[in-house]
Amino acid sequence: MNNILVINGHEYYDFAKGQLNKTLFEDTVSTLSEKFEVKTTIIEEGYDIKEEQEKFKWADAVIFQTPIYWFSLPAAFKKYIDQVYEYGVFFGPAINQYGDGGLMEGKKYMFSTTWNAPESAFNNHDADSFLKGADIEEAIAHLHNMQRYVNMVPLKTFGAHDVVANPDIEKYRRELKAHLKEVF
Repeated sequence: MNNILVINGHEYYDFAKGQLNKTLFEDTVSTLSEKFEVKTTIIEEGYDIKEEQEKFKWADAVIFQTPIYWFSLPAAFKKYIDQVYEYGVFFGPAINQYGDGGLMEGKKYMFSTTWNAPESAFNNHDADSFLKGADIEEAIAHLHNMQRYVNMVPLKTFGAHDVVANPDIEKYRRELKAHLKEVF
């Protein structure tokens, strides 16, 4: 892997200023720029669809920095995917079965996520647990399916937890840097 695209998908609101996602995005870019060629997109600042498609073609790996809102992506990030993941560029007709027409073969991706859910909510197998024992990868399986559909290969997801109720910014930053070192 030599070329990495880092996307900041945070959608900014008065109640969600996005400083943590901005910080983690900047830390990712800074850390990886030491060894790799890095391009970036900040969705909130706008983008050109064709230029974004070229960035994906160029990239060996894509990192999606995003908060998890209602167990999914912010609306602007979802719109970005709807616009950029174009038929004939990201996927084509199915070859043998539904979902096997992805055109991004050999490209990897990683989610770097921020959650208000505490880390203890994951892998909790108590009968009444909200996530029913799901780990972070299972909790975002639908997001992985979007990437699988275009034939991208997952790298281990990073998660910063309890970011509103009990934030520990320096801990998240240390953990992200360690995660990036392990994955890249």
